[in-house]
Amino acid sequence: MKRRVVVTGIGAISPIGNDAPTMWENAKKGINGIDFVKRFDIETNNVKIGAEIKDFDFVEYFGRKQMKRMDRFVQLGMIATKEAVLDSGIDFDTVDRDRVGVYYGSGIGGLDTIANEEDKARKRGFDRISPYFIPSAIINIAAGQIAIDYGLNGMATSTVTACASATNSIGDAFRTIRDGYLDMVLAGGTEASLIPLGLGGFNVMQALNRSNDPNNASIPFDANRSGFVMGEGAGTLVLETLDAALARGAKIYAELVGYGATCDAFHITGPDPEANGAKKCMLMAIKDAGLEVTDVDYINAHGTSTPLNDKTETLAIKKAFGEHAYKLNVSSTKSMTGHLLGASGAIEGIFAALSTRDNFIPPTINTKTLDELCDLNYTLGKGVEKEVNVAISNSLGFGGHNATIAFKKYRG
Repeated sequence: MKRRVVVTGIGAISPIGNDAPTMWENAKKGINGIDFVKRFDIETNNVKIGAEIKDFDFVEYFGRKQMKRMDRFVQLGMIATKEAVLDSGIDFDTVDRDRVGVYYGSGIGGLDTIANEEDKARKRGFDRISPYFIPSAIINIAAGQIAIDYGLNGMATSTVTACASATNSIGDAFRTIRDGYLDMVLAGGTEASLIPLGLGGFNVMQALNRSNDPNNASIPFDANRSGFVMGEGAGTLVLETLDAALARGAKIYAELVGYGATCDAFHITGPDPEANGAKKCMLMAIKDAGLEVTDVDYINAHGTSTPLNDKTETLAIKKAFGEHAYKLNVSSTKSMTGHLLGASGAIEGIFAALSTRDNFIPPTINTKTLDELCDLNYTLGKGVEKEVNVAISNSLGFGGHNATIAFKKYRG
């Protein structure tokens, strides 16, 4: 018998808020988190804008000694997870820790650590690099550190599927709980690759917007879009069985009801122009949820503001939903947060879940002139109040990875 899975805690640190409630309120208001990069010298980078974490004292939060032992991507994941755990009200001393896991993804992992230690090695020798280099840089260490912090002995794993990493992590966690392997999972993703090397790498492959205009850069579905804006952040969802949540009197944000995952098997960076993989992914999630396409009210699109993604994702939605594609609402919150790469699906999953709770569609900001191939009901400029019973969140990653998760309003 398949078990019902609900969201009982959320946590986030993002370019538009250093906690989940602030992030959601700013998303509803259409706040732009993109600005000129301030954390490092951008003189030698052609791209000078990004979506950074703002006004957060990492030294005060962690202490200098602990900060030196973990990459920024791990720090972000720990911050988001602590908030989610506190928000859920769970007391791990009252549950079987063997039945609680951590599914936490990242697309790139400790790029900052890798870049810094390589630079140090070239200057001082390879025997002078930090003994924390490897355990700071490896992608699974975020999940491992979270499990260590809370003493969780269930499976701790990290999905690495580029920009689909967090969504795959949440979806895999959902299946694991639904099918009885674990009772609770801390699921999400983290990314902190907004460094000179990261900016340069994505820029030379012509993936980034080069306007250096914060208000005309991340413009999903716009005819003048030319690339995404890099962001950083992390998001965590506490997922557990409905029965367990009810037994402990937990608040419930939404029910997680469906998951789809496919691969285009087409190109290392470009999506299948026929959009069949993304189409099948959405339909898989909807079928998994026991829903019809007409039940979906809102799609939080991958919506990267790249020429290829936006038109292809739009085509996928048309193929999957038929006439209903023009009736449901679509928005890309990357217009506000930038593209958080492997963490994007966690932040956007939170937005999708909260849209069902609050009956609110967050906007796509700064998009002015729609591409003629992008002709759906995009929520532009301002968010809208609307009954949202079902919301899905799409993530599409380099390598052809497609992932979709479906949330349903919790009604008991």
